[in-house]
Amino acid sequence: MTTDAAPSKSNVSLARRAWNIRRYALRMGEVQGQGYIGQALGIADVLAVSYFHALKFRPKEPEWEGRDRFCLSIGHYAIALYSAMIEAGILPESELETYGMDDSRMPMSGMAAYTPGMEITGGSLGHGLGIAVGMALGLKRKKNPAFVYNMLSDGELGEGSTWEAVMSAVQWKLDNLIAIVDFNDQQADGKTTAALCAEPLGIKWEAFGWHVQEVDGNDLPAVKRAFDTARAIKEPVPRVIICKTKMCKGVPFLEEREITHFVRVEADEWAKAIAHLDTEMPQ
Repeated sequence: MTTDAAPSKSNVSLARRAWNIRRYALRMGEVQGQGYIGQALGIADVLAVSYFHALKFRPKEPEWEGRDRFCLSIGHYAIALYSAMIEAGILPESELETYGMDDSRMPMSGMAAYTPGMEITGGSLGHGLGIAVGMALGLKRKKNPAFVYNMLSDGELGEGSTWEAVMSAVQWKLDNLIAIVDFNDQQADGKTTAALCAEPLGIKWEAFGWHVQEVDGNDLPAVKRAFDTARAIKEPVPRVIICKTKMCKGVPFLEEREITHFVRVEADEWAKAIAHLDTEMPQ
């Protein structure tokens, strides 16, 4: 992370960052009484490493030309990314309670036109990686050394446009592109692996010519090492980090729900979930 980040938070641990992201997400979910909270809790560790270890950015200059670009292909994960951007100081905490409301800068699905720091508009799945390929190619042609990160879901791997982008990235030798796959094995209708065979996933990406790493996406040290490796390798190839995450991670009574893609949270359970997190607050 660039040293332009808020100095009062400069010594905060990654574990605390992830905890803060989860707590912000729960608070936003409580405002609307709904939200893709299972995904936000599950991907919080990856976002903590992304924004507080890997990415170069300036919180007060979200369009700084030297920044690394973080593309959220999965538009409905916006609640998670807003939480990370609040923690990073890109968005003010004071706007948290406007989540999902009319005229808010935090709509329920991520939109670049509304939100500072939101690089692309997510919506129909399967388009994010293609946009990221274009960004990475443009940066290379401008000789800008910034990286492009693209977070996509395991469900998007069933989209043909995703694999076209996978092939294009290799064709253009985009070693400044890092894809992050959130493999939580959940879709609206059930398990991703039951809808369309994805495994062996790493071997598939490798066969296309990508540098592949597979990690436990809720193991902070492992995620941190994977990000470091992805940036450091010298081969002229794009890189992918497949992060196997647990939906609703950190709130046990939600983790146990049978349906977690759009997990049902009763009105009194938001406070219960936050209270549980508060008992587990890391240093």
